[in-house]
Amino acid sequence: MTTPTGWANDDVVIAKAMELAATLGDDQNHTVAAAAMDLNGNIYAGVNNYHFNGGPCAELVVLGIAASAHAGRLATMVAVGDGGRGVISPCGRCRQVMLDQHPDICVLVPNDDQIRSISVRELLPYSYAQPDEDPDRFVRFSRRYLDDVLAGRKTRTIRYRDPVPLGLTTFVFEDGEHLGFVTMSGVVDDVRPIRMSDLDSDYQEGLRGHYPDMPADPQLTEVRFHI
Repeated sequence: MTTPTGWANDDVVIAKAMELAATLGDDQNHTVAAAAMDLNGNIYAGVNNYHFNGGPCAELVVLGIAASAHAGRLATMVAVGDGGRGVISPCGRCRQVMLDQHPDICVLVPNDDQIRSISVRELLPYSYAQPDEDPDRFVRFSRRYLDDVLAGRKTRTIRYRDPVPLGLTTFVFEDGEHLGFVTMSGVVDDVRPIRMSDLDSDYQEGLRGHYPDMPADPQLTEVRFHI
């Protein structure tokens, strides 16, 4: 499988999970490895612990390991099967737990012969959100926008199926060449719906590069922000 996402962080997380999965032997209680990266660039890895009474998946083990290390918010998660099975998708229970505890995490999943980075919210559409859950939120950007955001030249972003929280949050910048993240505090001032057809052709072309699976004229979200 290849990784078309183009993010250096994704490659490192996948490699860590692959490395751990390759060490798993014939013990049928441990057949999947998972790895996750936090916003400081630290990676946490673990394996599943199957049991007929409901032993945890590898992703849930990693969430516990990260919490034990006081990792805070996690940016990326991936699971890899033993025996060379490669990247696998999380089960429904893991998706719900990640959504509740890390609502802005991206999950690496197989898609034909490629690996895609998908928001956990997209992996679990129309999901139940616990009313008493209020985890810290963050908003992702490509690092190529970092200078413009810092200088105040960029104060608007358009998102597709990517809910953004209002108010004080953390802006997270990453790219394909640099490991880790650049983070800063920011404020989301306004979030409102907009149609693709309301945007100029150059902006539409750029968005389709970010979201290749969009329909012809989707409902988008216009986000206004400042640092």
